[in-house]
Amino acid sequence: MDKRKNNKGVIGNKGGGRSSKADEDKLIQKLSQLDDKAFKCLEDGIKEGNYAFWNKFMEFRYGKPKERVDVTSGDEQINIPIIKFFNAD
Repeated sequence: MDKRKNNKGVIGNKGGGRSSKADEDKLIQKLSQLDDKAFKCLEDGIKEGNYAFWNKFMEFRYGKPKERVDVTSGDEQINIPIIKFFNAD
């Protein structure tokens, strides 16, 4: 056997890496006890008109909108210097 199950990343990671599934399940169980309080807090924030709460709700309910970046120059000329790494002559 090559003992891959003992790998925790490269030496420089100091044993870091992804948490085990069991640790994640424990955390989910611990946090799930707060579900009712979290939803109540979200509801109160939305009722108060707090944009941050409303925004989070919409992102989780309908998905975060795709971000688009306009990379056009707006009819302006772009001057990009030409870099020569070697002389072709």
